[in-house]
Amino acid sequence: MKSIQILRWWLRSAAILLLLRLSEAKVPAIIVFGDSSVDAGNNNFIPTIARSNFMPYGRDFFGGKATGRFCNGRIATDFISEAFGLPPYVPAYLDPAFNISNFALGVTFASAGTGYDNATSSVLGVIPLWKEMELYKEYITRLRAHLGDWNTMLTITKALYIVSIGTNDFLENYYAFPMRRLQYTMEAYQDFLVKIARNFIVDLHALGARKISLGGIPPLGCMPLERAQNVATHECVESYNMVAMTFNSKLNDLVTRLNDQIPGLKLVFSNPYNKFLDLIRNPSAYGFAVADRACCATGMFEMGYTCNVQSPLTCPNASQYVFWDAFHPTEHTYKVVADGVVGTTLSKFM
Repeated sequence: MKSIQILRWWLRSAAILLLLRLSEAKVPAIIVFGDSSVDAGNNNFIPTIARSNFMPYGRDFFGGKATGRFCNGRIATDFISEAFGLPPYVPAYLDPAFNISNFALGVTFASAGTGYDNATSSVLGVIPLWKEMELYKEYITRLRAHLGDWNTMLTITKALYIVSIGTNDFLENYYAFPMRRLQYTMEAYQDFLVKIARNFIVDLHALGARKISLGGIPPLGCMPLERAQNVATHECVESYNMVAMTFNSKLNDLVTRLNDQIPGLKLVFSNPYNKFLDLIRNPSAYGFAVADRACCATGMFEMGYTCNVQSPLTCPNASQYVFWDAFHPTEHTYKVVADGVVGTTLSKFM
């Protein structure tokens, strides 16, 4: 009998603490949408080859666990969550190791290989952006059962939403296959993607989101996989970088327009381009030694299943490298980028 009373007391105390946190916290949860830059392992649970739930991925994560993050350790959203006083990593929604109690403080619906364009997600059979939204709606229903209507409303309206997507639309779709190039000029395709981004933000707002960070894309031409095209010089592909700059400019304009059009919306544009470019051009200023190739395997072409423990060439210290595999940054890079975003565009939410 006494043990039951103690249990009831503990549950009441926990509920009171949660209610106090919800009412006082500026940001009670981090909610994430996007691609491999913010996927924490959702692709582990769908039939796709776009996975990284094996070594050496995750070798520097807590417990040396390969979670499905395309990184040697944590990614930017993990560091952002920690900076806001929340758990030090954001769990994947499809991961059965976590439950709604975990997701109440942070969750990612992201899927590696996806994009704004549905055709992009079809390339590797991953979760399209519209499906990420459907999973979010399911999450709200689960959250309501867990917290009740009022506290769910508090969480949804006070949460920080992070959207990081777009790279694959260009590198894994537009440039890789002819279909979209036959339909659209580059400028028209960018406008097509921006329209999808607009509709996504509007839909998020309609569901209660107020604090939203829309991410830009990095200098595409400086990824090791793209630099490998310049066999003689191994320099960045400047035409790809120009595409990224133009697209980011259009996204920035979208943010301005939506803030003017939608009352109560606090939308910011988190642009990683300049920070990434500075890291690549001046790696030693940030404690890096190598910026033109990745840590894993040869550092030129490998990612996903081609970045594996069988490669004898993988570097021993990933923190010296800007890139982990030929497409994705190291934990060290993500930490630098996250710190930069938290100290600038996201500081208004702290």
